[in-house]
Parts: sequence; structure tokens; C-alpha cells
Amino acid sequence: MSRALPLRRSLLVRLLITSVLIALCSVAATAWLAVQTTTRAIQEEQGQVLAEDMDILRQLSGYAATHRDWSRVGGTLRALSHRTGRRIALTAGDRTPFADSAARGTSLPPRAAATVDPLRTDTYTEPGAQLTGVDPRAVGPYRLTSGERLKVAGLAAVRQRCFARNGVRTRTQETPSGRTVLKGVDGTLDPGYVPAECADGLLNTPTPTEQKALDVLSALSRTCLDRHGTHLGRSLALPLDAVNGATALPYLTAKRAVDADGPLARTANACVAGARRTQLDPYVAPAAELFLGTGDRPVPRFDMSAANEAKVVGVAGLVLALTVAVTALVATRLVRPLRALTQAAQQPPERHVRVPVTTQDEIGILALAFNELTERRERMEAQRKAMVSDIAHELRTPLTNIRGWLEVARDGLVEPDRELLSSLHEEAVVLQRVIDDLQDLAAADAGTLRLRREEVRAGELLEQVAAAHRVGAEAAGVRLRTGTDGTPGVDGTTRVDADPVRMRQALGNLVSNAIRHTPAGGTVTLSAHRVGDEAVFTVADTGAGIAPADLDRVFDRFWRAEKSRSRRTGGSGLGLAIVRQLAAAHGGTVSVTSEPGTGSVFTLRLPGARTPTGPATATAVATVTGTESANGSANGSGSGPGSGSTATGP
Repeated sequence: MSRALPLRRSLLVRLLITSVLIALCSVAATAWLAVQTTTRAIQEEQGQVLAEDMDILRQLSGYAATHRDWSRVGGTLRALSHRTGRRIALTAGDRTPFADSAARGTSLPPRAAATVDPLRTDTYTEPGAQLTGVDPRAVGPYRLTSGERLKVAGLAAVRQRCFARNGVRTRTQETPSGRTVLKGVDGTLDPGYVPAECADGLLNTPTPTEQKALDVLSALSRTCLDRHGTHLGRSLALPLDAVNGATALPYLTAKRAVDADGPLARTANACVAGARRTQLDPYVAPAAELFLGTGDRPVPRFDMSAANEAKVVGVAGLVLALTVAVTALVATRLVRPLRALTQAAQQPPERHVRVPVTTQDEIGILALAFNELTERRERMEAQRKAMVSDIAHELRTPLTNIRGWLEVARDGLVEPDRELLSSLHEEAVVLQRVIDDLQDLAAADAGTLRLRREEVRAGELLEQVAAAHRVGAEAAGVRLRTGTDGTPGVDGTTRVDADPVRMRQALGNLVSNAIRHTPAGGTVTLSAHRVGDEAVFTVADTGAGIAPADLDRVFDRFWRAEKSRSRRTGGSGLGLAIVRQLAAAHGGTVSVTSEPGTGSVFTLRLPGARTPTGPATATAVATVTGTESANGSANGSGSGPGSGSTATGP
């Protein structure tokens, strides 16, 4: 069965779409997960590397702030290299090495990672950042002695208790110089805020060491201001901590200039900062270039965290669950009708089980084809049973007649005269006719019906068939007309490549059928003409016609329009079935049109002869499918039971 199927309903297209959707979901989920985890891993790795770099710079800057040179930095540098797995090298501005964790002679990276200069870079005040200014760990001459540290710590404790009495919670913290200061517990204490009760001026008073250093700083600052011709008109604020002078600090020697953001203030701050660097320079290591590399360990690879691993497992599980669910859903919908088909096919044949058609795809078409096959098998089974019954009936009647007359003659009740023998012969002919018809149908069904083809003129064929049935037509009071009578529509020049004996048999069956069903005074008309490459034969009658509901069964075996099964009105029921088989054997078709009360028209279409010239001299033998064969003769001849003279109607 061939049936057009929209692409959107095609099972193949649906499976492809399902596979593509699953693949797209998998690819999208995998891509998203890869991007997320890789981005997170890169960020974590970059953050880790950056944190390591800043830690290395912070520790080396602290070393430089507390040492006068780099001579003893080797131990610190190797410890940092071992902990971070990085190569660390310190060189002068001309790349003269101070220290290197790699073997001697190893080339340096193309560029320095940073400059270690505690007088110009602050990596201590804000971890993870490089601020412009002096590193607070570079204290130099501001470092308190042990006694001064204890004294300042005691003053800080007194101040802390005073703050507590005023409802301010503080904590103590020691600066790199050794001075103890107060900080808010929550980090919100204003460095300049002091309750009136606690403002004794003792904690903020510089120690002798600090005062000595501030005097030096003041002298250096005045020299810078004099050099720039700047006169402030009041005292300059000098910080105790080694930070930028513009930064607010709690410890000042005097008030700042009024124009804190003006040109004078900027010049003063620059002079203080320069004086601070000049003062601290002898106490810190010289500036050095910091080079960082991968060291002896391989390049760090991405190690996913537990959160990323859980995300990978979760997304993979989700995609797998989605794939399984979609596949199971599609497979279930596909398997359900297939199982129904399997169960129906396994049922006993006599049950003729059908399956429900629930889809309109290939499986639905398969189910529909299965149901149609079941219906055809049921019809064929009914026809087979009916045919067996009909064959038994057709053979039983003449055999019963023959047996009865023979038993009567044997018992001496009647004389075996000429009339009895003629009756017995007639019954034997009926038996022979039924057997010959069944033999022809069996040969056609088995594909062994052989044809002896030759080029035949349609006009001659019609005349032969009419001559064979003219006596019977006259006896029935029916007028039989052909082209020889001048009937319109008959083309005597039409030629057909066919077996003349089988053609006379087929046309004879049609004519005898028409005569049988045409009342006295009616007409049976034979005609032939050419339509394209086909030769068309028609047998029309003016009989009672055929009911529309019976047209599809006319060519069935043992079917009769007359239900009485009378051989006089209904025939054997095989004639038209033989016509259909013979037409198919010649590669043609037979059809019927009819109107009840008007008559019927049987149309036989056969392929026309290819050559328009005279009859062929060579013959060919073909099987039922029209295939040529070189041996054997036609099944039946003009005098045989399959000839036109002995062919009977249905």
C-alpha cells in the first residue's frame, strides 16, 4: 500500500527531531557547564596567582623596609619560592642579581613583575593592593626603645580605660615603630576623637626618639620649603607614622595649613614626603626589580573545587535523566502499537483480529494495512468456503443425474436409447466445462497459463465470436450485431497482439453472458476501436442490468446475479472470472458499467499491436504475466474446451 505521508508525521522525521533536540540539550548543557566551570577555575586560579604575587611582594617589601640591604634576603626568598612553587629573583635596575631561587645562569623572564621600593610603594596598609607612598614598616629612626614602648603602652592602657568610662569600646594595637595606639572595636572610631576627660595630651606626645627624628624631618622639610621659596606663616604638620603627609593621622606636631588643598599645601606635603624618604633612605634596602616565574614545578593545572564537581555531576545527571525520560516516552509510544500488531498477528487466523489505528505516521499506516490485510483474508476465507460449496454443488448436480440415469438403465427400468445417451452426454459436457474452467483459473493463479501470441485483427476476432454464438442468440430471440452489420464504432483495422484462442474464449464468455441476461427481442452489440496504444473491445446488451451493489462482485468466482443458482439463468459462475484472468494474462483489464433496466456494457482493454502491417508469421509463447517463452503450445485450441465454440458464460 502506498500512501502519501506528511513529513511532520513521518516517524523518521520525529526520531530525527528527538535525537537533534536531545543532542542540542546535551551540547548546550555541556557548553554552559564547561564555560561556567572553566571561567570559575580560571578566576580562582588567577585570583590565587595574584594573591601569591601580592604576598611575595608584601613580604619582600617588608624585608626591604626593615633591612639596609639585600645581602641576607636569600633565606626569605627561598622559603617563599618553596611555599608558592614560583621562581623569585631580585635584581638591580641593570638586572644585576641580588638573589635568585633558580640555579645560577638561568635566564630571567622578559619583564619584571613589580618594583620593590618601600619608600614609594605601600603594600602593608591595604592587603592585596599597591598604594603610592611609604611603607609603614619603614620606620628607621622612629623605632622606639624598649623603655619608650612600655611607657607608651601604659599611657594607652590609661586612655583605653578612660574611653571605656565614656562608653567607647577600644582595643590596643602596636604600630611597626613600636608605639601603641587605640582602635575602635568595630573599626568605626574616629582617629581624632578624644573625650574631654581623656584629653591629657600624654599619649600623643612624641617620645625622645620620635622628637629627635621629627627635628631632623623638620629641618629637611624647611630646607625644601626654602628651596621652593614657600612661607606658610604657621607651623607645619609633621606625621609620626611613615605615610604620605596628605593622609589623616592622629599624631601631629602642629595644625595643618588652612588651604589644605591649595598650592602651598601641596608644596608643603611634597616637601614633607621628600624629606621623609631622604630621612628613611639609609635605613631601607635599595629599590629592586622583582621577577616571577613558574619555577621547577609544572604549570599549575585547573583543579575543580567540590562545588564545581557537584555542578558537573548535577548537570550530567540532569541531562542523562532528560535523555532517558524522552527516549523512554518516545520508545513507549513506538512500541505500544507494535506490540498490539504482534499480539494480533499471533491470534488464531479464524479470529481475524484488528488493531486500533491511533497514529497517522508509518506505524499507523502499518496498522491500517494490517487491518486491510485482515479484511481481505476474511473475505478470501469466506470466498474459499463459498467456492468449495459452489464447486461441490456444480459437480454434484450433473453427477447425480448421470448416476441416477445409469442406475435406472442398469435396473432395466428404461432402455438406453439415443435420447438417454444424449442426456448423459450433455451432463458429462457440463462436468467437463466446469472442470476445464477450474483448470484455467488454477493455471492463471499459479502463473502457468501459457499464451500463443500473434497479431490479430479486431474485426476478424469479433466475426469469429459472433459466428460461434449466433445460433444460441437466435434461439434466445436476441439480435447479435458486430461491425459486419455496419454497427457504428467498430474499427476492423484495429490489431492486437494476443492469443486468438484465448481471446475468442474471453469474448465468447462475455457474449454468452450477455445473451443469457438479455430478454427476447433485445440486442447484444460487439465493437472494437483503438484508444491511444490500447485496443478496446466492448460487449453491450439491453438486458436487465446489474445492481450497483453487485458491480464489484461480478468477476468473483461462482458469483451469480440470480441467487437461485439455476444453471439455465446463472451459469456456472466462472465465465467472468476467467475473462478477468485472461485479460490480466494479456496485460489488459476488464470492467463493467450497468444501469438496472437498461443493460450492461463490458469493456475489455488490451495493449495494441506495435506493427500496423499484416499478421505476424512468427509466434511467441507467454505465461500469464505476458513473458515470452520459446517452447510449448497454447493451452487449448480452436477445437479444445478453451476455444470460442465451447466457452460458456458465467
